[in-house]
Amino acid sequence: MDVPTLFDIIHLCADILGYAGAVLIIYGGFRAIVRVLFLEFSRPAFTYDQIRREFTDKIVFGLEFLIAGDILSTLLSPTQQDLINLAVVVVIRTVLGYFLSKETPESVQS
Repeated sequence: MDVPTLFDIIHLCADILGYAGAVLIIYGGFRAIVRVLFLEFSRPAFTYDQIRREFTDKIVFGLEFLIAGDILSTLLSPTQQDLINLAVVVVIRTVLGYFLSKETPESVQS
């Protein structure tokens, strides 16, 4: 396999993972909005806590895809500044994901 082709494949995979993470977060946001509207105007079988839990799960899952995309992108050009940026982004997203998962109620079944 040619080396430039391998870099192209890694770059494509990084882009796909990044887009997948963004799509998951956007999808979770739209789904939460729709469910909140249904909750306000009717009597569905779900609560605000369930909506929040599902939305938080989508955010955390999307962040994991974004981290994977960032890791692959850094493999392509591993300068010291890129490694520092990746470390900062991973730490921020990991801390954010941790606190988001801790904030949501544990008793809600998805």
